[in-house]
Amino acid sequence: RKVAVPRQDHLGELVGSSERMRELYGLIRAVAPTPTTVHLHGESGAGKELVARTLHTFSGRTGPLVVFDASVADPEMVRNDLFGHIKGAFTGATGSREGAFRQAHTGTLFIDEIGELPLDLQPRLLRVLETREVTPIGSDKASRVDVRVITATHRDLEAMVKTGAFRADLFYRLSVVPIDVPALREMREDIPLIARNLCQRLQLDCQMSAAAIAALQEAPGNLSEQTT
Repeated sequence: RKVAVPRQDHLGELVGSSERMRELYGLIRAVAPTPTTVHLHGESGAGKELVARTLHTFSGRTGPLVVFDASVADPEMVRNDLFGHIKGAFTGATGSREGAFRQAHTGTLFIDEIGELPLDLQPRLLRVLETREVTPIGSDKASRVDVRVITATHRDLEAMVKTGAFRADLFYRLSVVPIDVPALREMREDIPLIARNLCQRLQLDCQMSAAAIAALQEAPGNLSEQTT
């Protein structure tokens, strides 16, 4: 499918007028209103969560955006964090928990660093994506969920599939629409615009010299590194 490249310098929380960014805007506008699963690939700090937020903003979905970071979750609790549990499901379960999928009902679930998801949990995630039903821990009753799923990683999932570290069927289910998020060095011409936008958002009454802009354009880091 051909995607129109708009002439604009921002979309949602994304800022930039380079050809790479405008191509990204066109793809987001085309994909956002659909229920299609989207997989974002890009370096750490490239702004994958901003892309996910923008996809949700333009999706028209009425529910919330729920962010689940698989890289910081306790491996023993990932299933609980994603699918929830009922009261008494295990020792210490004094109440029930919805889990990320049910929290995101009618909205969007963004699973960041999907490459860190434990291998034994991947079939359960695949089943939820196929059936749109979630079974909390300790329950024998599945709950229907209306959730748009967006995943992201800095890892090479195709290489992980070849080594057996990631399931091939899950990879293809997630990668219905793959989007590469460009690194900042690939769009250095956007750095002055990004810098001015950050100053406005932070309500900083200042101007950046040509030397400061040049220093930012020569810096090797990604967006998150340059804004800290």
